[in-house]
Amino acid sequence: MEIIDILPANFGYVILTYLYSWIMLTYLAVKVGGARKKYNIKYPTMYSDKEDVFNCIQRAHQNTLEVYPQWLVFQTIAALVYPTVASVLGVIWVTSRFSYAWGYYTGNPVKRMNGSYGYIGLFGVMILSISVALQLLGVF
Repeated sequence: MEIIDILPANFGYVILTYLYSWIMLTYLAVKVGGARKKYNIKYPTMYSDKEDVFNCIQRAHQNTLEVYPQWLVFQTIAALVYPTVASVLGVIWVTSRFSYAWGYYTGNPVKRMNGSYGYIGLFGVMILSISVALQLLGVF
């Protein structure tokens, strides 16, 4: 039996969503690298005592990395049963991380909330994951 025979139809959308998330993470990392150069923040320094905009750029990336593993787990579980819906929710979450970062990049941390619509995607795949768990347990 091959993986193509095991995965549900439309799982290809999920894989494309993962690729989209990789593009987003790469973009955020490149922005931090550029800010390091612009503001002369040398490795391994994580934050600047003088450059708040650098800190905002770095935090946008760091915060995304902090939540990314959880999103991947819930995205994968949800996608095994609901691949199309999980992909739509995943695209919402990934896109929101761009909005979150662009708001943060202004240097005004409150503007990071421009990406708060991403909770629709995150909580959506969490709810779908709970549904999958309950199905596996025979609750419904």
